Amino acid sequence: AISASRGYRTLVVDLDPQCNSTQYLLGEKAGHGQETAALEPNVETFFEEVLNGATQSKGLIGSALGSLLKTRERGLEPMIHPTQFQRLSVIPASPTLGAMEHALQSKHKIFKLRDALKALDNQFDRVFIDTPPAFNFFTLSALIAADRVVIPFDCDVFSHRALQTLLENVVETRSDHHPDLEVEGIVVNQFQSRATLPQQVVQSLKDEGLPVFENMLPPSVIMKESHQHNLPLLHLAPDHKLTQSYVALFDEMNARI
Repeated sequence: AISASRGYRTLVVDLDPQCNSTQYLLGEKAGHGQETAALEPNVETFFEEVLNGATQSKGLIGSALGSLLKTRERGLEPMIHPTQFQRLSVIPASPTLGAMEHALQSKHKIFKLRDALKALDNQFDRVFIDTPPAFNFFTLSALIAADRVVIPFDCDVFSHRALQTLLENVVETRSDHHPDLEVEGIVVNQFQSRATLPQQVVQSLKDEGLPVFENMLPPSVIMKESHQHNLPLLHLAPDHKLTQSYVALFDEMNARI
């Protein structure tokens, strides 16, 4: 939301079957309730077309018909939905996205998201990909498609342990698929500046040489209100301390690009 407010044409790609980003940015339009179908077309539609194109063209490679069938993939453009906020768009997730993972993996479609996002280069200045919490086909697809990784981190020991596993996955992805992938930085969330433990945890990250953003995010109930209203903090409470922390964090990130 801050990116769009600064004049950047901004796209959010939601790859998380929980669909939180989709609901946050699109509100009731996003659906996903027990009696409401998921908003279509969405990112699952894109991956369905990837699979269908592979099935239809099988055995026809080199023929005129095979060439025609392979062009049926429309890419990501039809899946883009505008939000109520100027210059901010989203490609919605789907709660049933995970059911496709095995088929996509078995047909080696790991580079399809990267290629489709490259085709949108002239339409957007910033693209943010929201990944699933688990490391799976969709997370790996996002890492291959991305230039940089931003890692959210809650100030506790369990998050520290999970961080090590995530960093190993990033290193492996860089080694096997994407040598230019970089960790942009670690976003420290729920940071209480007056408490000893959060300070110790953050210092331990810095001592390990990890790239921790200097602007950290304090805890606040205003974020829950933001979720409830499906309204980014910048529009709900622009002068709030947490909002200003996000603005400072965005500026720090943006300065590195």
